[in-house]
Amino acid sequence: MKISVLSDCHLGSGHNTEREEDAFDNFQEALEKSADCDLIVIAGDLFDTRSPRTTVWARAISLLNIPLLRKSGIVPIASTREIANVHTKTLESTPVICLHGNHDRRMRDEVNAVQALDAAGMLVHLHRQHMVFEKDGVKLAVHGMSSVPEKYAGSVLQEWGPRPIQDCFNILVMHQNVDPYVYSPLEPPSIKLEDLPPGFDMILNGHIHTKVIDKVGDTLFMILGSTVTTQFDKKEAGSVKGFHKMTFENGRKPEVEFVPIESNRRFFYYEMQADNVEIMRTEMDAILGDISSSKLEKKPIVKFKIFGKDTKPVDQDIAMLQKKYGDRVILSFAKNLTSEGLESRLSESLLNIEGKLSVEEMGIRLMKQNMDGLDSKASFDVESLFEMLSGGEVDKAMAVITNDQRFLYDSLRSRQ
Repeated sequence: MKISVLSDCHLGSGHNTEREEDAFDNFQEALEKSADCDLIVIAGDLFDTRSPRTTVWARAISLLNIPLLRKSGIVPIASTREIANVHTKTLESTPVICLHGNHDRRMRDEVNAVQALDAAGMLVHLHRQHMVFEKDGVKLAVHGMSSVPEKYAGSVLQEWGPRPIQDCFNILVMHQNVDPYVYSPLEPPSIKLEDLPPGFDMILNGHIHTKVIDKVGDTLFMILGSTVTTQFDKKEAGSVKGFHKMTFENGRKPEVEFVPIESNRRFFYYEMQADNVEIMRTEMDAILGDISSSKLEKKPIVKFKIFGKDTKPVDQDIAMLQKKYGDRVILSFAKNLTSEGLESRLSESLLNIEGKLSVEEMGIRLMKQNMDGLDSKASFDVESLFEMLSGGEVDKAMAVITNDQRFLYDSLRSRQ
């Protein structure tokens, strides 16, 4: 039995930019290179936004037809879901198991995009559930916990209490921060590495876009990384995008192979000091000259993060570099100002986001920054407040802020 495991595909990212085809190209390559696999597992963030545009839906459905046109011979033999309720065409092809990630998570009282694809028979959505598959005498149990708000992840995992199934190779798949592996300090984790349930042969995690291999006791813990570049930070510049194939045989540990995505657009990241503008300009020019002369299939992305007390004098140089190299590279500049004022903090946040978040995610982040500045000891779940406000429920949001914390807790529990 051979399976393909990928994560954080972010279909729809880079909308209205030169990168808007990247996520689709990379996802297609991953699916096509998984032609020899019996099962495909996606560990969350299939989409880049919670409400994908119609064109993104159409592309996603078209690409998910690739595994549906192949028969792998793998058989589902047990599940916490009624197998009869899983669409026949999903089970009779190469099944795709998919979690919803934080980018896929639904607004309150809505069905999320991954659930919708499940209902359409394109894939099998798992959340606090498992399915067992068999082929050639090998039994594989896939346990999935989709993304929940970080502050509740620990209690949700404990309440679910997944346990390995006897006589199977057991994989637990998640999409959360797991301390010490944290995507953002704005998302403090409630799960530590040592909190992960024991007895699993392998624990796979999405959410963080760079690959990590660790161990929890005798259990292999893997952060899968992403299939496309979306975060444009220093770590992602050194990360090769791809997915993993795992081959299982009776009585043996699986062979794990990393498969790089060859169509991925190259990303280069540099940090520069603005103390001497002339030296910085010369260095940037030399770097861009070397990169732009290389023979790459797609225009590379080059990001310069500029540090200094006053970066305004470099604006003219940035404009010059954009004009000189803009037809050969995708240029990105971020300024790290030392001012502690709100305007500077917000400007820096917007410059560093660089399209890695949707408008909705950007709004949540900026709202979190503003609420952190309030002179209050109260603790608010910013995602829920943002959902209420964006849905026009201003009175309910104010009730939560001023008094009724129980309402917030109950509404979050109803979404899980």
